[in-house]
Amino acid sequence: MTVRNILIIGAGIGGLTTALSFARAGHEVHLVEQAPALSEVGAGLQVSPNASRILIALGLGETLQRAMVHPHEIVLASGGSLRKITHVPCGAFAAERWGAPYGVMHRADLQTLLLDAVNTQPSCHMHLGQRISSTGMGDLANRLGLPRPDLVVGADGVWSEIRKLIKGAPSPRFSGQVAWRFKVPADIARSVLNPASVTAFLGPRTHLVAYPLENGKTFNMVAITRGNDPGQTWAQREQPDRRQDLLTAFSGWQRDLVAILRQAPEMTRWPLYELPDGPWHDGASTILIGDAAHAMTPFAAQGAAMAIEDGYELAQACNGVEGELAATLQAYQAKRRARVGRARSRGAFNQFAYHARGPIRLGRDLVLALRQPENLAAELDWLYGYRTTGL
Repeated sequence: MTVRNILIIGAGIGGLTTALSFARAGHEVHLVEQAPALSEVGAGLQVSPNASRILIALGLGETLQRAMVHPHEIVLASGGSLRKITHVPCGAFAAERWGAPYGVMHRADLQTLLLDAVNTQPSCHMHLGQRISSTGMGDLANRLGLPRPDLVVGADGVWSEIRKLIKGAPSPRFSGQVAWRFKVPADIARSVLNPASVTAFLGPRTHLVAYPLENGKTFNMVAITRGNDPGQTWAQREQPDRRQDLLTAFSGWQRDLVAILRQAPEMTRWPLYELPDGPWHDGASTILIGDAAHAMTPFAAQGAAMAIEDGYELAQACNGVEGELAATLQAYQAKRRARVGRARSRGAFNQFAYHARGPIRLGRDLVLALRQPENLAAELDWLYGYRTTGL
């Protein structure tokens, strides 16, 4: 079966990458988004080499280079004392070892970069403000005056409507963790935060990630703690009485870090949901990608990267398909599930290590301090050095 017309539901980072990948391969793409305008919620994003390699292959290298800040290292440090435990070198080291840069940037900047590229593709068509419902999918193409799609891609996030079309697909579950996201001006945080690094400060049952944005003018910060399940939602504005919950979770931390948490402007509180392993493919012509397929907690900082990989590999798999599309999608699913499963396992390991308490925490610090940074980098070769067809 020749795949010509692609219908993508959801215009986030995964959906836009998928659209661009298919359009550059000569397919006709219709991208449907429920929101009336594209606006990325959140702040910072880590773009690891496995993701930047794909973005460069899609022709975004120069604009990506300008938009990203390139940290010199990824640091693990004590949240109680600020003592550096260990680090993984980045910068020129990352580009040489993994063949693509490691950087950080604002999520909205990456979405804009992808959207601008999609809009230059004559075969790519955007449809905003469209109500998406699994029960109304049969009417969607008719309502928009579109040809019958050969392939439907569900890129509509953890609360995906398209997932309801996949028999046996799991439902999201609350991870028990909450991410408090905010930005602070560099001037008020420079005494404690390093503008040349991505730093993960570790503490019992909590951790705090900080890295520069906007050419070092601000720091993006993400504080992860235990929390309660608020029900079906993504981000919530901070309630006035909830800041104390955060400060209580970080009591005993180094006072300058606690002061930043206390004085920071309004935060966004993100409950973290994940999807158990399950089918992404309906056995015919519908496939899920990104968080719709495999939402995961951010402990490996790979959620966006896995969605970018998904979209690019799906387009590669469907380019010049011969035979049944279902078999192609089944093979794609098997390959990607193995890859995503390994990334998920790395995230679970990081969560255990980052939030360790008591003797386990002391043992963690001792083991990490004895490891050479280059050896720690080598453990990431499978993740950051990943190359798929066409790369």
